[in-house]
Amino acid sequence: MTLKLDYESVQAAARRIEPFINRTPVITSEKLDAIAGCSLFFKCENLQKAGAFKSRGAVNAVMSLGTSALAKGVATHSSGNHGAALARAAGLRNSAAYIVVPNNAKQVKQDAIRSYGGEVILCEPTLEAREARLKEVVQDTGATFVHPYEQDEIIAGQGTAALEFVQQVDELDVVVVPVGGGGLLAGSSLVAAFEGIRIIGAEPEGADDAFRSLETGQLVLSHTPNTICDGLLTTVGTRNFAIIRNSVDQVLLASDREVIDAMSLIWTRTKMVVEPSSAITLATVLRNPALFKRKRVGLVLTGGNVDLTNLPF
Repeated sequence: MTLKLDYESVQAAARRIEPFINRTPVITSEKLDAIAGCSLFFKCENLQKAGAFKSRGAVNAVMSLGTSALAKGVATHSSGNHGAALARAAGLRNSAAYIVVPNNAKQVKQDAIRSYGGEVILCEPTLEAREARLKEVVQDTGATFVHPYEQDEIIAGQGTAALEFVQQVDELDVVVVPVGGGGLLAGSSLVAAFEGIRIIGAEPEGADDAFRSLETGQLVLSHTPNTICDGLLTTVGTRNFAIIRNSVDQVLLASDREVIDAMSLIWTRTKMVVEPSSAITLATVLRNPALFKRKRVGLVLTGGNVDLTNLPF
């Protein structure tokens, strides 16, 4: 199924997924506002079904499929959050889910996939290995492939987080969104462009392919990421980059140390459990105070699936 990706397609996705996801809250913190020098609004996708924004795209994709496409299940590759979201979404339609997962993925995320009825299939921790193993799984099972980030239904579904955000908070100046594969950033940029709001991507220094792609205009096709932000290891998809290049103002970077410090601030000041891939948004704002000074800044907290036995602080 191919969509015309625009603001209306995000609205349609919102209607489709509404019965099956949480309308997540937006929270604020006077203490964090004082530290950042701007007004911060946190969109709490860490409180989403399956613990991350990925439920939005996964539900939209699965609910868009016909019965015959679901007959032999769905399959994908994922470092964790998309896999759990897809397993849950498949379960809503009594369909199987086969999730190819790198063997170094956090155990808490593998356990989450299994808890929603998904079958975890381990592979070596490279994109090439993921894609090769997935191809085998699809051939063996006949399952329908649902892309983790570069599929129209996924992009439109992820964009519903931004759609809710602008409905909940008036007069946002800018929205900061983490970028891994780029589905959330691409989908959110469709909303931001319609609403006339600046949108900025946030990325770890150790996985800076989106930053380099936007700077040069040439998509970085492969690199070896090294970051604590395990949800942001994937390179930006071609489909997503085409949208991001036209709609996103810039991508800002933060070091892993800055991410850990930001994660600690969010935990202690807001009492919210977020994973490093969420904290990257606050980290980039704190690193660039002049850029955000006195502005109304929306930050998407993308997920809260962390290993509580192995925290970075």
